[in-house]
Amino acid sequence: MTDPTPLPKPLLTIRPKRSWLPPGPRELWEFRELLVRLAARDITLRYRQTVLGAVWVILVPLLGAGVLSFVFGGVADLEAPAGIPYFVFTLAGMVTWTTFSQVTTRTSSSLLGNAQLVSKVYFPRVMLPLSTMLSTLVDVAVSLGLLVVLLVATGVHPGLGVLTLPLWFLLVLALALGVGLAAGALMVRYRDVQYILPVAVQFLLFASPVAYTLASVPEGSRIFFELNPLTGLLEGMRWALIGTPRPSLVLAAWSAGAALAVFAAGIAIFSRMERAFADVI
Repeated sequence: MTDPTPLPKPLLTIRPKRSWLPPGPRELWEFRELLVRLAARDITLRYRQTVLGAVWVILVPLLGAGVLSFVFGGVADLEAPAGIPYFVFTLAGMVTWTTFSQVTTRTSSSLLGNAQLVSKVYFPRVMLPLSTMLSTLVDVAVSLGLLVVLLVATGVHPGLGVLTLPLWFLLVLALALGVGLAAGALMVRYRDVQYILPVAVQFLLFASPVAYTLASVPEGSRIFFELNPLTGLLEGMRWALIGTPRPSLVLAAWSAGAALAVFAAGIAIFSRMERAFADVI
């Protein structure tokens, strides 16, 4: 008897693409388990070897809101809208700011933080910033839960504007992810970005009405704040969360359009530069 003909070995050919477009939904869906595992790993590693562990998820927004309340409400003597404690007003702004800043900084460093993985294994590289964003949303959910508890305790009601909360939240995520994707792709080739980005984010904190309202900004300087896409999103999130006056339609439209444009630009830059990640990183 002769041996049976051996079956051909499976062959998968991976061709680097040169496109401004991201991977299709079908390819991303095939790697969904990797997305979940990477996100779970990020959450585990984030609080490993800390004394307080996951308690920091609650302490960080409380401490941040406390410091900003002291500086702007105590020292600068600014006032929150009527009927809203200044701490609650600041915490609502901090939830929005934390979502933007954490998603931006963490997604931008996700490629360099997984350099060994990027250079040795094939998978859609966009999975790394997406998984980082997913793990960051856990912290944001805790901050939102904390704010809800404070709203109930202080008797602050958000009003019908709360129905628009998902829209504002998605726009904040789009803006943050767009900046993070572009910065992360550029950071692989130009390491200067990892030093510039934290400074830019810190500057943006003071150039955005996180702990004060846009109405409290001097009229002569208000136009510069309104050009900041975060301003409309902060005003919109506060309107939805604690019932402050809603942003004007012009400001809301400008912020929404800018957030979507930055998101599209971030995806395009990331997809275009993805081809060289494994060689350069």
